[in-house]
Amino acid sequence: MTAYFPAVRLRRAVGTGALCVGLAVAATGCGEEPDPDKGTNGVGKLSAEQIEDKARSAATAADSVRLSGTVVSGGKSFTLDMRLKADGGSGEVKSQENTFQLLRVGEELFLKADAAFWGQSEAAGKLGDKFVKVPEGDPSYKQLRGFTDMHVLLDGLLGLDGKLDKGAYTKIGHTRSIMVTADKGAGGKLAVSLEGTPYPLRLERAAGAGAVELADWGTKFQIEAPPQEQTVDYGSQLPTTKGTGSSAGSGSAGSGSGGTGSGQGSDPSQG
Repeated sequence: MTAYFPAVRLRRAVGTGALCVGLAVAATGCGEEPDPDKGTNGVGKLSAEQIEDKARSAATAADSVRLSGTVVSGGKSFTLDMRLKADGGSGEVKSQENTFQLLRVGEELFLKADAAFWGQSEAAGKLGDKFVKVPEGDPSYKQLRGFTDMHVLLDGLLGLDGKLDKGAYTKIGHTRSIMVTADKGAGGKLAVSLEGTPYPLRLERAAGAGAVELADWGTKFQIEAPPQEQTVDYGSQLPTTKGTGSSAGSGSAGSGSGGTGSGQGSDPSQG
């Protein structure tokens, strides 16, 4: 009897040791934490400032991106879903008052919306659901163009305000990422990819000024001017709404009273 118990203990000890070796091989270890940077691009090992710099550099060098989410600017909220690249962009913009599509090919900018967007303008019936060319001289042009300019929009959005700290390792969709926070989150949060190029994947702007997701970095897509039969060139300025004297795409044209369009006198990339 006395020889039996040590043998049992020995077999148990050997079994436990084998289990520990097996777990170690499986990269979980016995009593050891897995390495969160294993298999990543190594960005997680850098300082918060270096991670932000890497993300900015990656965004600047990229050829294209899809940007979606909400931006609060000038007290107004805009919901964006835009595909952007260096020479143009396309997508949808929603404000509390309106929903419209934008398409820019080079310097040519087109706006498409239903007849209600154009309010009581005499041309509303003709412009509804048409691609209306926005004249470069119209006050709305610069404001609306900002939604389609990849680098202008990213430069305005990708900014954290305050002391930077590294946050938690997380996932955006299926992509491993690391968070960078500013002023303990009050100054914004930025998720940066730990896989491949360290692109910014999600930004929560400071002071609750919206949150956007950034995807499809470097994905090629085509943008073309709309067919001529679907296009209206209204001339040197967008139509004005009856009784206001205001350009339909701007709140700052004409008499200065609020227009029915989208510009609202705000730069969407600025909080």
